[in-house]
Amino acid sequence: MLPRLQKLLQRLKTMSESGPSNLFQIARILKSNGTEGDLILTFRDIDTDDVDRQEPVFVYFDGLPVPFFFTSFEPKGRNRAVVHLCGVNSLADAEEIAGRDVYADADSYESEDEDFVDMTGWTVLSADGKVAGIISDFEDIPGNPCAYLRTPDGREVMIPLHDDFVVSVGPDSRTVTMDLPEGLV
Repeated sequence: MLPRLQKLLQRLKTMSESGPSNLFQIARILKSNGTEGDLILTFRDIDTDDVDRQEPVFVYFDGLPVPFFFTSFEPKGRNRAVVHLCGVNSLADAEEIAGRDVYADADSYESEDEDFVDMTGWTVLSADGKVAGIISDFEDIPGNPCAYLRTPDGREVMIPLHDDFVVSVGPDSRTVTMDLPEGLV
């Protein structure tokens, strides 16, 4: 817990030096849920599956971002969740925070996109080792990131970057071996 706290303190220091520009809104607290401090959040531009539950979220009080950690997180569809935030322990606490926007550190979410951008130009191999194409671009569809693949015959097709299809990744050889459904490429 100590390294996590040190990391949070460093981020807070960085935020106080650079202002709130590192934060972006990911959700809004709709209302309280029950009497134990649970909250219903609705997410915007991000799926509940993409929320980093190990990192703090921030709610502004008196113009300052206050960090909160999730102690429970129960998705209710793609853009809503019932959550419990550390320090929000009663109906009164939940009512005080209801209606506020929830922010996250943009740096925590940018690293995933940077990984995809770095894969532009990589070769996609089929499960039998044949070249399926070269990654030319990415489409960040929430919950379903896809890559544009330039095939050997010059076509450009979109393929899902789903864990079920990725067999292996070779950073040194800049290859991704995928077991794609027949007829997709």
